[in-house]
Amino acid sequence: MDFFETVYETGRPPWDIGRPQPVFVQLAEAGEILGDVLDAGCGTGENALYLAGLGHTVVGVDSAPTAIERARAKAAERGVAATFLVADAMNLTIVGRTFDTVIDSGLFHALSDLDRPCYARNLAEVLKPGGRYFMLCFSDQEPPGYGPRRVTRAEIEETFADEWRIEYIRPARFAHQLSDDGARAWLARISRA
Repeated sequence: MDFFETVYETGRPPWDIGRPQPVFVQLAEAGEILGDVLDAGCGTGENALYLAGLGHTVVGVDSAPTAIERARAKAAERGVAATFLVADAMNLTIVGRTFDTVIDSGLFHALSDLDRPCYARNLAEVLKPGGRYFMLCFSDQEPPGYGPRRVTRAEIEETFADEWRIEYIRPARFAHQLSDDGARAWLARISRA
C-alpha cells in the first residue's frame, strides 16, 4: 500500500473530501450504524470522527502513516475521542478487539481479486456475530476512465458468499473532489452470520 502513503505525502487525494461521505451520514441518521465501530481504510478520519462525535466508540485503521497522523491531528483539534492506528486491512486482528459495525469507504475497490477473500476473513475476525459491515465502493456502472477499479455486484456477492448474509447492495454515490456529482457506487450492508 505504498501507493496510498505516497498520495497522502504529496497532497490531498481526490477521495479526501474534508467531510464524511454523505452515505455514512445517511446511514447514521437512519440508525443503521450500531455500537462500537471500526473504520477500515479510514484515511484522514472524517467518517470515524463523524461517528465518534455521535457517541460511538470508533477505531480507524489505515496502512498510510501520513493519513493516520492527519486523522489524529483532526481528532485532537476537534476534541473528538477516536482511536487511529496504522494497520493493514489484511491483518485487522492487530486491533485486538471486536466491533458491532465496520465501515469501508473505498477500501474494497482498491483490493486485488486475491486479497478480497483474505479481507473478508479478517472482517469476520473483528466483527461480532450478527454485526454489520457497510461497504461503499466504485460501481461498474461508473464509466471507464480515471479512478479506481470498478466493482460488480457479482464480485461483492462472491466475496461474501460464505459466513455472511448480504442484506442489500444498492446504487449510491461516492463523493470526491473531482466532480460535484461524485461517482456511481455500490452501498452494501452485509452481516456476519
